Amino acid sequence: MGRGKVELKRIENKINRQVTFAKRRNGLLKKAYELSILCEAEVALIIFSNRGKLYEFCSTSSMSDTLERYHRCSYGDLETGQSSKDSQNNYQEYMKLKARVEVLQQSQRHILGEDLGQLNTKDLEQLERQLDSSLRLIRSRRTQNMLDQLSDLQQKEQSLLEINRSLKTKLEENSVAHWHITGEQNVQFRQQPAQSEGFFQPLQCNTNIVPNRGEFRI
Repeated sequence: MGRGKVELKRIENKINRQVTFAKRRNGLLKKAYELSILCEAEVALIIFSNRGKLYEFCSTSSMSDTLERYHRCSYGDLETGQSSKDSQNNYQEYMKLKARVEVLQQSQRHILGEDLGQLNTKDLEQLERQLDSSLRLIRSRRTQNMLDQLSDLQQKEQSLLEINRSLKTKLEENSVAHWHITGEQNVQFRQQPAQSEGFFQPLQCNTNIVPNRGEFRI
């Protein structure tokens, strides 16, 4: 009697699920090993259980080398195509910028009065209007700069005048205070009595002194 077909769905019983996982995992690892031996194939197998445990098999000595080879084979063509597309876009952008630079350089030569032979009358008139407009803007900017400098100088002048007046006022106040102190010292000096009066007094004669013998009485 043949084996019945197994319905592929999640095994609800936890123990049966773990047993089935262990059996089929070992069978899968065995098949991978046999395939690498029998056919000389480079085989790499990675299995994670529902608990996050890792099981792996690699027919070569390095799993990372096999994964890198897989990455080159799977995504190499896409990266090459993307790189080619990027290169084409960059080249188109380069050509646009180059053309714009050439136009600007030619316009600069025309403004400097060079290579005017290829311009017709309409182009020359347009260039003249452009130069006149630029000249007006330049003159307006120059005038504004001069006015700004003049305003700054006037502000500095006003500030210096204020400082000068302040210094002058302080100088006058110091001069007045100096003269007041000097005048008071002179008045005090004149009011002091002469020092000679305290040391030298006039002598007074005593007429009641009795003279010695042989002396006359005054």
